[in-house]
Amino acid sequence: MYAEFRIKTGKKQEIVDITNYVKEIVRKSKVEEGLCVIYVPHATAAVIINENYDPSICDDILNALEKLIPKDAGYKHDRIDDNAHAHIKSGILGPSQSIPIKNGELQLGTWQGIALADFDGPRERRVIVQIFD
Repeated sequence: MYAEFRIKTGKKQEIVDITNYVKEIVRKSKVEEGLCVIYVPHATAAVIINENYDPSICDDILNALEKLIPKDAGYKHDRIDDNAHAHIKSGILGPSQSIPIKNGELQLGTWQGIALADFDGPRERRVIVQIFD
């Protein structure tokens, strides 16, 4: 089953929990055992799996990435559209995640959630979900 949805981000860099969107797609698929792939077709966004109980972890992730990959570090790509840092961050984190499905449910850990990480917002981002049985 193929599905997609869109997420509008409101900040330059933002992590948005998309777990419930994906869970609903899995529910509608009626797949009992299989694999769920979540993918963003954007060069400056990523999909991550991490804690979704405490929202401050999103700020911590963004702050840590900013320290590792600062915006103004003299990247060559910035001469084109001033977003090299966003490309590097999304490239390190990656555009997709795969999660097993068992008994019709995503096999996420107790504190895990799925999130869209946007490093060049605010924008509308497309999220693709493919369910394999």
